[in-house]
Amino acid sequence: MAYYTADSLKAELNSKGWRMTPQREKILHLFQNLPKGDHLSAEELHALLEQRSESISLSTIYRSVKLMARMGILRELELAEGHKHYELNQPYPHHHHHVVCIQCNNTIEFRDDTILKHSLKQCKKEGFQLIDCQLTVMTICPEAIRKGWPSALPTDWCCTRVISEREAKEETRKLTQ
Repeated sequence: MAYYTADSLKAELNSKGWRMTPQREKILHLFQNLPKGDHLSAEELHALLEQRSESISLSTIYRSVKLMARMGILRELELAEGHKHYELNQPYPHHHHHVVCIQCNNTIEFRDDTILKHSLKQCKKEGFQLIDCQLTVMTICPEAIRKGWPSALPTDWCCTRVISEREAKEETRKLTQ
């Protein structure tokens, strides 16, 4: 797992016969500057780029994030929202895993070096090269359980922690634009 700069991404793309397009560079730059813990879907990435007056089609974004995930630059995450999210694939010691509430989609990051060590050991034993190592633990948050999950919760319910985090992230994004 390597940390990519625009130059190192360009060199790797060129070595595989692909080009470093301005769109790929903008996507990489955006992920490199995301606040810690932020994960973006292709649609959220598209909306964020549009807010910044960057004109990149959604199909180009889909192709670019898929390519960057295959190369190990981005991590492709299966969270509880029914679509993939992406984040920059940070090298050790920034490697982390996720605990996700399947009711409200609250996501908590955690580190556990033993998971990575076991994965590296298994890859070495089998002759594989590790691109990414991620554990996603699907859970129900304490607030959902207190509110009567699964039968007593309204379908549009969201825990107060997630609402507060969304409001804080939105405020941060407004300040950085």
